[in-house]
Amino acid sequence: MKLLFTFLALIASPLMAQDYAANSTARSWNLYGESPARFEAQVVDILCELTGDCAENCGDGRRQLGLVRANDNALIFPNKNAQAAFTGAVVELLPFCGKNVEVDGLLIEDEDVGAKNIYLVQKIRLMGDDTWIKANRWTKEWARANPEAKGKGPWFRRDPHVNAAIMAEGHLGLGLETDEAFIREWFE
Repeated sequence: MKLLFTFLALIASPLMAQDYAANSTARSWNLYGESPARFEAQVVDILCELTGDCAENCGDGRRQLGLVRANDNALIFPNKNAQAAFTGAVVELLPFCGKNVEVDGLLIEDEDVGAKNIYLVQKIRLMGDDTWIKANRWTKEWARANPEAKGKGPWFRRDPHVNAAIMAEGHLGLGLETDEAFIREWFE
């Protein structure tokens, strides 16, 4: 009888759990809890998915996008693209709003840190397409949207929105007086 249960468990286990690492070519970031993951999903507006508050075209880039995984309907949170900066994945996913896609990247899940269904998308393609699209357009799109911020150095040092926030709230985000006191204490 024990042999029968062992045999049934071996047969059933591939049917019960999908190996998302199979066929993935995702590049490791050596992040805690990461594993390669390639799967089919629908690109959704997360706010719409959770609350029913839906915007046309997934909010045109003003809302966080998600992936509803096809095999289990899990809502996956893609919070990074394939670039070094942790800039999010909305730019990469927006052209696929409401469409069925296949993605390849890194899934981060770890009970110890409370991470579940966090995704770093590295490649994406429409279902049925043969050609993958690299998820690395964010800095090009940022440069196109901010032509006045050309120059050397990291984008965030030149970003008008970042600089306006610093001017209003200081580098720490705690107000200009707190910033001044911190700079005096630590750097003078």
